Amino acid sequence: MKQYDAIIIGGGLGGLVTAAMLSKEGLHVCVLEQHKVIGGCLQSFEREGYVLDTGMHYIGSMSKGQVLYQYFKYLGIVDSLRMRKLDENGFDHFHFLDGTHYCHAMGYEHFIDNLAESFPNERANIEAISRRIKALGNLISPSILKEGRISDSGMEYMCMSAYKEIANHIKDEKLRNVLAGNCGLFAGNRWKTSMYEYGMITYSNIESAYAFVGGSQQLADLLVRQIHANGGDVRLNTKVTKMILEDDKVASVMLASGEKVKAKWVISSLHPALTFSMLENNKVYKKAFFTRINSLENTYGLFTTYLLMKPNTWKYVNQNHYLFNNPDVWSVEGDFKGYNIPSTLFCMQPSADSEYTKLITLLTPMPFSQYERWMNTMVGKRGDEYVEFKENFSEAVIDFVSLYYPDLRNGIIKKYTASPLTYRDYTGTPMGSAYGIVKDCQNPLVTLFPAKTRINNLLLTGQNLNIHGCLGTTISAAITCAEILGMSYMAKAIGNA
Repeated sequence: MKQYDAIIIGGGLGGLVTAAMLSKEGLHVCVLEQHKVIGGCLQSFEREGYVLDTGMHYIGSMSKGQVLYQYFKYLGIVDSLRMRKLDENGFDHFHFLDGTHYCHAMGYEHFIDNLAESFPNERANIEAISRRIKALGNLISPSILKEGRISDSGMEYMCMSAYKEIANHIKDEKLRNVLAGNCGLFAGNRWKTSMYEYGMITYSNIESAYAFVGGSQQLADLLVRQIHANGGDVRLNTKVTKMILEDDKVASVMLASGEKVKAKWVISSLHPALTFSMLENNKVYKKAFFTRINSLENTYGLFTTYLLMKPNTWKYVNQNHYLFNNPDVWSVEGDFKGYNIPSTLFCMQPSADSEYTKLITLLTPMPFSQYERWMNTMVGKRGDEYVEFKENFSEAVIDFVSLYYPDLRNGIIKKYTASPLTYRDYTGTPMGSAYGIVKDCQNPLVTLFPAKTRINNLLLTGQNLNIHGCLGTTISAAITCAEILGMSYMAKAIGNA
C-alpha cells in the first residue's frame, strides 16, 4: 500500500493549489481526480478547433504586487500564465433594457470618478462604499502575508449584508444595481450574500482584471507541472469511494478500483456533504451533523451557450458585458419567451494573434427548478426532451442577447451548450451548483466551513470554505496548508516569495 504525506481528493483549483503548496514545502503529495481531465471548472475543451472554457473566464488582483499575483509568484507559475489585462476604463459593463449602460473601471480613483460622472450627486457615497471595499481587500494584502497572517480576520463583514450595506451608502436605486451588477460572479443573494463575499470579489477586480489567452486549462496544467516538479503524483480516472477511519483518524483511502492509499494527511476539495458521506467506521460525527450539512443550500447553476464565430467577423472587445432582463440585478427570476432568463454574462475570448474573437460565451443563471426533472440522468443519456430543452433555452438566450447586439446571429457558425447538469457530471459539483454552498451572512458559522475537521488528519479545502473564485479558493488552500505547516510560516513564505 503506497503511502504519502498528503492525499488530496479532487483535482480542481482548490485541490491543485493545495497540492502545489504542500509539495513546494517538501511534502510528498498525491492528487486523486476521478475524471480523465484535470482542473474542475478550469477545464478547457476543444470543439472544431475552438477552445472552450468550462467556468472561469477572468480573474483579479493579478498585476505585480497584488495579492493573487503574489500567490502565483510563490507557486512559480505567474510568469508562464498567458493573460490579457481587461480595459482599465471599463472591464465590467452593465446594460439594462431601458437603454442605460454603466461600467466598473480599474483603480479606486478611476472607479469612483467613472461612476460619479453618471451619478454626480452620489460622489461622496460612492467614495464611502469604495473605502469599505478597499478596507476589505486590505485584510488579505501582500503586506498582511509578510506579517505572518493569511487574513486579518473580517468576521464582522461576514455578518454584514452586502445588499443592505450598499443601500445604506447609496440613495439612487439604479446606482445600487450598478454597484452590485457583478453579483453573477458570486451567485449574489439579496438576503444572504455578505459584504465580505461581495467586497473581496469586487476589490479584486477593481485592483486589476485579466482574461485568459488560450483558455483557463493552462492554470490547471501549470499547477500540475509544479506538483510533478516537486515530486508529487497526480492520478486521473481515480475515484475515491471511502475514507476508512480508525479511532479519530483516516487510516486509508479506498479507491473505486479496490486499491487502498495511505497518508499522514487527507485533504478533500469536494463539497463537504460528499466528503463526509465517504467516512467509513465513523464514530466522530453524529446524525445531526449529517442532517445539517445535507440540508445546506447550494448556489444556482449556470447554463452556458458557446457561440463559434465566423473568422474575422466579430471584433474582440476587451471587456465583459452583463445584460439584464430585470432592473433588479439581485433577482434570478425572469420570463423571456417562457424561459427564466434574468441576465446573461457576455464574454469574448481574447486571441493572441488577431483583433477578432473566435468564441463568444454566454453565461446565464439557471435555478435548480429548471433542470430538476433530469437530476437522475447522465451525459448523453438524458433523452430527447432534455435535448429539446437545451436547444430552446439557448435560442431564447441568443434572442435576449440580440436585443443588445442585433447582429449577433449573423456571425455565428455553430453553437454548443452546457447545462448545470453538464457541470455536475464533468466537475463533480452537487446539483451543478456554480459556486458551492450559499454563504449566509445571517448565519455564517453554519454555512462557512473551517479547514480543520474533528477527524485529526482530515482537512477541507476549496470554494466552500471561505469564498469561491480564483482568489478565494487560492486563499482557502493556503489556510488549509497552514493547518499542517503553521500559519506564520505559510503566510511569510507566500508574502516574501
